[in-house]
Amino acid sequence: MVIGRAPECDVMLDDPLVSRRHAELRQAGSGWRIVDLGSWNGTFVNGRRVGEATVSTDDIVGIGHALLRLQGGTLVEYTDEGDISFEADDLVVTRSGKRLLDGVGFALGRRSLLAVVGPSGAGKSTLLGALTGQRPADSGEVRYAGRDLYASYDELRQRIGLVPQDDILHSQLTVRRALRYAAELRFPADTPAAERHARVEEVIGELGLTDQAAQRISTLSGGQRKRTSVALELLTRPSLLFLDEPTSGLDPGMDKSVMQTLRTLADDGRTVVVVTHSPAQLDVCDRLLVLAAGGRLAYFGPPGEALAYFGERDFADMFLLLDRDRNVDWTARFRASPYHAKYGMPGSSARPASGPASGGPGGPGGRTSARPGVGSAEPARPVPDLPPRQQPALRQFSALARRYLAVIAADRAYALFLLALPLVLSLFAQLLPGRHGLSVAATGTGDEGIGTMMVVLVLGCVFTGFAGAFRELVKERSVFHREQSIGLSRGAYLWSKLVVLGLITGLQAVILAVVGLAGQPGPDTPVVLRGSGLAEVTVALVVVSVAAMVLGLLVSALIANADRGMPILVVILLLQFLLGGTLIPLHGHPPLEQLGDLMPARWGLAMVGATTKFNPKSDPMWENDAGTWGIDLAAALLLTVTLAGSTWYALRRGAAPRRGR
Repeated sequence: MVIGRAPECDVMLDDPLVSRRHAELRQAGSGWRIVDLGSWNGTFVNGRRVGEATVSTDDIVGIGHALLRLQGGTLVEYTDEGDISFEADDLVVTRSGKRLLDGVGFALGRRSLLAVVGPSGAGKSTLLGALTGQRPADSGEVRYAGRDLYASYDELRQRIGLVPQDDILHSQLTVRRALRYAAELRFPADTPAAERHARVEEVIGELGLTDQAAQRISTLSGGQRKRTSVALELLTRPSLLFLDEPTSGLDPGMDKSVMQTLRTLADDGRTVVVVTHSPAQLDVCDRLLVLAAGGRLAYFGPPGEALAYFGERDFADMFLLLDRDRNVDWTARFRASPYHAKYGMPGSSARPASGPASGGPGGPGGRTSARPGVGSAEPARPVPDLPPRQQPALRQFSALARRYLAVIAADRAYALFLLALPLVLSLFAQLLPGRHGLSVAATGTGDEGIGTMMVVLVLGCVFTGFAGAFRELVKERSVFHREQSIGLSRGAYLWSKLVVLGLITGLQAVILAVVGLAGQPGPDTPVVLRGSGLAEVTVALVVVSVAAMVLGLLVSALIANADRGMPILVVILLLQFLLGGTLIPLHGHPPLEQLGDLMPARWGLAMVGATTKFNPKSDPMWENDAGTWGIDLAAALLLTVTLAGSTWYALRRGAAPRRGR
């Protein structure tokens, strides 16, 4: 029995997270085994990802959003009759000896909208991290339909959508194009483009963005941008949706529009949790959770009863009360109140459906289970708890590179800057006195103007390479982190930047070399490409430009925000000038020589010096022979590879992987 998304499967699941041929149920003697058929999102037995496992009637098989149970030699849906869909029980988070979350617990039914409010520093973001499983609580449990979220995180995270406070969108793209790229990255590799596009159009219609589908995201209103962020998360049909400050910075009208959208999403079957600082639209929520200082639960229940409980006239006064009375044990007070008893956490029960599974994934709030028993699954080939994998790295690279090119092309000002920069620097090269280019013979004296021309060309390439890259990672860090959490390969992401920016900076170096030296004599004594000194110089400039670009990416991966990159750009250029080898001698002068070896300009100037037979400091790395030129090239390439590896590691550190328990 084959389970998958394809119509010809014995059990067909219309779910974007299910591969066309996802898994197969096989009879093994008197028992049954479930075998994963190389799916991208995995097959799970009792929350554990497996390659192949024995299953019995006590086990729950998870495929995409569907939960299935063995019954009579076939798989049937596993449905939940209980009222509780999502629970948190006694969550505690401690960091550096400080209690950030202190015994928070609540229960939500299906089709519920919960708002989490509290004064600044009350632990709202900490609670959100614990509820989504991205930063698990130190103690306590989070249960989805009775199942431990932390224990089954590899499976259940597929049911979670998270909209962070910062937009995770490329604002230069249109709504439709941005969502299509997101779908390409999130859906299994065997999903046809037509299916992806159909799902994108479905989500656009559901969020009321049809009229804005062809509009650039940067031109949308605040409310429309937030709905686009929500649309991105709805592509994979999550049944749990979390939002962090979705109305931050919006005017009252947009605030109301966003909250009404969330109300509609909950009514359609999802469980929606929103962290907010705005009390204006809390009346559309089913439940309100109020946190006090120290991450303590001060209230959980209907929003309309909160003010009466606190004895205040409005929510502003309630916040003032919580901020003023920080020594009050709000949790004890709430647990002693009738509200706690009234809105407690009843149990849930579940039973298998009567018929075979035949349709979709259950959609939002659909087929979920109560806590299953221990079960009998003993996977013969278990799969480790790894981030979900929607695409092979090569396909991810292709989608990321195409998206990056589309973003650059859509940002006309930036594209013009990239084109104009080497042309402006070429103008400086053309305006240098003497017009002897890089020809020693043309100068007559052997050095007039050549050193200056070398500095203009090489440092110009360092500037273009670094300036084009030092913002590129930090400006989309929130996008990268969210996409990595749903399966984006760090290597594919970095390679997309390296290849696209490498082509751009390489082209800039060619323009600088060709235009900057146009009408001027080239080197007299090339050592590798003996037929063309200009071509040899161009190769050197391309290499140094790419090395500087990778250095820019490393800086971008390390800095906290793009504004901090400008001072670093000035320092980088100054170091290239001082330690490049033209201003002061480096050979035999430690530690200047060792520091200079870390500068892209050092090896670019050395290669151009070797090509032109210009060596005013008698540096052995500038000698006019092919061997020396090759060593310079190898050193520049080694520096580039080292910088790229450091950037990869910096991305790994910045990703803040999920902390275990």
